[in-house]
Amino acid sequence: MTQTYISDIAAQAGETVELRGWLYNFRSSGKLKFLLLRDGTGIIQCVLSKKEAPDAVWEASETLAQETALILRGKVNQDDRAPGGFEIWLSDLQIVGASVDYPITLKEHGDAFLLDNRHLWIRSKKQHAVLRVRHQVIKAIRDFLDDRGFINFDAPILTPNASEGTTTLFKIDYFGENAYLSQSGQLYQEPGCAAFGKTYCFGPTFRAEKSKTRKHLTEFWMVEPEVAFMELPELMELAEDFICFIVNRALDRCQPDLEVLERDLEPLKRVQKPFPRMHYNDASKLLRDKGLPFTHGDDFGAPDEEAITAGSDRPVIVHRFPAAIKAFYMKPDPVDPTLSLSMDVLAPEGYGEIIGGSQREDDLKVLEEKIHEHKLPREAFEWYLDVRRYGTFPHSGFGMGLERTVSWICGIHHIREAIPFPRMIHRLKP
Repeated sequence: MTQTYISDIAAQAGETVELRGWLYNFRSSGKLKFLLLRDGTGIIQCVLSKKEAPDAVWEASETLAQETALILRGKVNQDDRAPGGFEIWLSDLQIVGASVDYPITLKEHGDAFLLDNRHLWIRSKKQHAVLRVRHQVIKAIRDFLDDRGFINFDAPILTPNASEGTTTLFKIDYFGENAYLSQSGQLYQEPGCAAFGKTYCFGPTFRAEKSKTRKHLTEFWMVEPEVAFMELPELMELAEDFICFIVNRALDRCQPDLEVLERDLEPLKRVQKPFPRMHYNDASKLLRDKGLPFTHGDDFGAPDEEAITAGSDRPVIVHRFPAAIKAFYMKPDPVDPTLSLSMDVLAPEGYGEIIGGSQREDDLKVLEEKIHEHKLPREAFEWYLDVRRYGTFPHSGFGMGLERTVSWICGIHHIREAIPFPRMIHRLKP
């Protein structure tokens, strides 16, 4: 028989089908067995009757254990009492692969144990739901950008230079030369947008940050759009539209998964334009007025971001950070050159920064001076300076961290659950 997927079972009511998957859970009630089968598209209850099943099938069912791989055949019965409104009355059961002493049981397990068994933990209902939401967020990101004329312009993972800071680089030997795992694909999007007008890259990035917070990974995915002839005000509008689109897509397509995660949907429904906007100076004053130990001129920590978004029912955009704490490529504010034409988007509910971006420095001489001031190797940036030598133009872009965004949409506590296999300072396996 042709395999039927659980997600398509409603169209097969009254018919005999073949399901292939794994035993998620099971219970026995005398002469009836209730098997919960998962196949990656859903979970369905299958009923086996000793009275109606062949003896060999019933005997095989006696050996079943959690996560046994199975092929099941039976009739689809509509029953509103069953999970999902349908169940399968089995006529045949075939064991494909046994499962002995599956380590993740229904009891409570510690974080370290679950992360050691991440390759199995992703089979559980909540982890499965998070990663399904991640999939839809990725699709929403690409749909938004592709439908607006952006070109996917891939950036290299191995780079000869730093984009964010030399203290958080993963350095490797590249045939006798120094190379680094990419912190960002942004520098490569700038020549990209000079060629295509609107580009983006979307892939893994790496930061050697010795941070143990719930918001940090050493390897994470980032989407980075870059737009020619765009300045900071338009960039903030693009970020607003981008986030609203992604959240609305999640609400439209991920409600069953968000329900599994017990996510309160009301805060997500309130994510609409316009977002509150706050100048860095005003944010700094707000923090001091609230009594936080914040020094004007510093970057925000997690408590600061939470204080800034407290009481807001949607993300907050903070703009014009001090130039001294931002990357060399950010353009100074012409009104106050000590500030940069930069912006961060802070998600509410304590999730903090999900987007960071800026208008880029487009003056060749100024950029050369900044590379010197930051003590960066000039030869590694000659190609980057060419973008200013040959038809310089105003341009802007931002980076959005996928895992932080997924964590916020799902309402989960730790970012490590928003990626299939997290990498942290003490976590390289599995």
